[in-house]
Amino acid sequence: MFTFWYTDFGGPLTDAEIAQALIALERRGMDADRFAQFEKFLREDTGGQFLMVNNIDMSENPPLMPGFGEDATAEDYNNHYMEHMYPQLLHRACHPIFFGSGLGVGIDITGIEGASGWDRAALFRYKSRRAFVEVVTHPDMGDRHAYKHAAMAKTIAYPVEPGLYVSDLRLLLFLVLGLLTALLDIIWFGHRR
Repeated sequence: MFTFWYTDFGGPLTDAEIAQALIALERRGMDADRFAQFEKFLREDTGGQFLMVNNIDMSENPPLMPGFGEDATAEDYNNHYMEHMYPQLLHRACHPIFFGSGLGVGIDITGIEGASGWDRAALFRYKSRRAFVEVVTHPDMGDRHAYKHAAMAKTIAYPVEPGLYVSDLRLLLFLVLGLLTALLDIIWFGHRR
C-alpha cells in the first residue's frame, strides 16, 4: 500500500497536463526565461521521482510583508511559506530528505559570481513532476511564494533525477520489514526449540 501511495504510476505528463500547468504559471507572470526552462522541464518528464536541490542564503534585513510587523525575520517569512508547502508536499508523498546548515565558505566555485556564503542546504523528494506541478500551481501558492523570496537574500533550486538513491523510503521500508521478519523467525523458531 505504501509503495502505491509513494509511487506515481501515471507515466510522463500528458500534453494536456503540461498545457494546463503552463497556463496557471503564465497567469502568475513568470518571466520568459524561467517559463521556457519550466516548460522544458515538464516536456522532458520521465514519469519518475526527482529531488530538488536548494541552496539558500537567508536575508538579514527582509522587507516588510503584509500580515507581519516591522520586527519580522526571514525565518518568520520562510515559516509562513512552508505552512503551505509541507501539507501540500506530504499529501502527494513528497517530503524533505535532508536539511543542513552552511558553514559560510565556498570551497570550489567556478563561473558563478556571488555563489559563496550559503546559510542552508535542503533536498526535497518529489514523487513526480506531476506532483510538483500540483504543488506549485495550487491556488494558495501564488500569495505565499512572495514570502519565500522576501526571506532569502539569494537562492538557487534545481531538480535532479537520482541515479543512486539509497535513502528511498520504499527501499528502507523493505529492509525494515525484512529485518522484523527475520527477528520474528528467530524468536518464534528459537522459542519452539
